[in-house]
Amino acid sequence: MEESEKLVKQGFQLLGEGDYPQALSKFDKAIKADVKNAEAYFGKAEAGVLVSKVSTEEVVALYKKAIELDPRNPYFLTSFGAFCMDVGQFNEAENAYDAAAGIDPENAPYYYSEFGVEYFRKAPQVMERFMDDKTKEIITKKALKYLLKSIGLDEEAAKKLL
Repeated sequence: MEESEKLVKQGFQLLGEGDYPQALSKFDKAIKADVKNAEAYFGKAEAGVLVSKVSTEEVVALYKKAIELDPRNPYFLTSFGAFCMDVGQFNEAENAYDAAAGIDPENAPYYYSEFGVEYFRKAPQVMERFMDDKTKEIITKKALKYLLKSIGLDEEAAKKLL
């Protein structure tokens, strides 16, 4: 087994054990051993989310590098999307979930529904100080659009059914 892959495996084990700083270190070493190892960048991003000294910008850059190196990995995209959702970067999140659905159409309904539900839950919290009836309506419409998409309906088809 290549050195970088071995370090990545150790990093994910440490991540699973809750030792995030050590996991971060292993992924960092894996990247130094092989700068083209997408799993190492992804692992470092996942660990970085849980280590306070790693900035949001750095985590975003790590996810983007993993996706650049392995653009056909829907798991990388949805993990990045979920992170973006958590930090209030909703356009990035939407793009990531849409990209995952495009790559993995068989599971697209799950990606769409996850985005719809999480957006509906998190957008009002992040936009709390701007929250008025109009903003609430915009958030609800976008969430509903994705939830309808998840079951293969558009607005018109849903109206007909209702």
